[in-house]
Amino acid sequence: MSAARRRTILIAPDSFKGSLTSVQVARALADGWSRARPDDEVVLCPLADGGEGTLAAIEAAGGWTWKSAAVHDPLRRIIEARWLLSEDGERGVVEMAEASGLSRVAPSERDPIAATSVGTGELVGAAIDSGVHHVTLGIGGSATTDGGRGLLEGLQDGRRRLDATDVEVACDVSNPLLGPTGAAATYGPQKGATPEDVLALDARNAAWADELEALEGRHERDTPGAGAAGGVGFALLAAQGRFRSFALRPGIDLVMEATDFPTRLARADLVITGEGRIDAQTGFGKTALGVARLAAAADVPCVAVGGGVEPHGIAALAAVGAVAVPVVERPMSIDEAMAAGTSPLERCSERLARVIDLVR
Repeated sequence: MSAARRRTILIAPDSFKGSLTSVQVARALADGWSRARPDDEVVLCPLADGGEGTLAAIEAAGGWTWKSAAVHDPLRRIIEARWLLSEDGERGVVEMAEASGLSRVAPSERDPIAATSVGTGELVGAAIDSGVHHVTLGIGGSATTDGGRGLLEGLQDGRRRLDATDVEVACDVSNPLLGPTGAAATYGPQKGATPEDVLALDARNAAWADELEALEGRHERDTPGAGAAGGVGFALLAAQGRFRSFALRPGIDLVMEATDFPTRLARADLVITGEGRIDAQTGFGKTALGVARLAAAADVPCVAVGGGVEPHGIAALAAVGAVAVPVVERPMSIDEAMAAGTSPLERCSERLARVIDLVR
């Protein structure tokens, strides 16, 4: 095989959380690759897992228009939150972090007891009111532990045809609503909850579960994913009968569909994916593994770059035929790596491209 052969390179990373968006990562990798192999076709397909950054990744694929609505933030202050509308007007994409995200609340303001998901319900409602019949909702990055009570409150405002709407929820956790692995115990502390708050939130969610399950006639508190986003998963699972159809699905699967990843993969000679850390969590369905699995099924080689790369992550990717490559070029702290910007990614990609040139 000639090293000069023009190749199609599909670049499909997640964000490097806290540092770079998936769009920035993809562009940096593309720039580095093109420096070494300018004749290759480089196709960008930035991805996300349903959390913060999902809207940006999907919009970058094309065919979407930014929309906004006035909604309440976690502390019930009015804000403008964005969502995406498809060209045909049939589909909308909503990101919980836009309305009810932890990033909406300064560390000094965090109030896990008062924080509400009402704004997310309002944002989904705004999409439905615009005429969409299919909503994709990413529920990562929330500031709330209200069991989804606020979301249903916001969703019920006005006259909305929920029964004419298909809802798919991007969810990447399997926690139940209650108990030691539930929403409050597992995720409450990172949202500012003290040990006493955790107990209070769990008790409040238990009472809410009794109320909502009795109303809807569904027992969902123990369903995997019920504890997602502070219990928003539970509220949607319990109230799913209000929609025309409902599904709780892995976030990376939904985002890959929305960005037309399979079609792009079909014409690729190599896939480059990546995320901030390739570690033990990679094996639980993070973006890099999702991409690597599809690449393996399509018989396309896959490389995953990571700001940090650990043995468990290397093994998880190797199991599906992908190779993990670190971005860092020397020992450095996480803060140093995050402050380095896109240059290390560009150089990493350029090195990968030059390795391709060695193949005969």
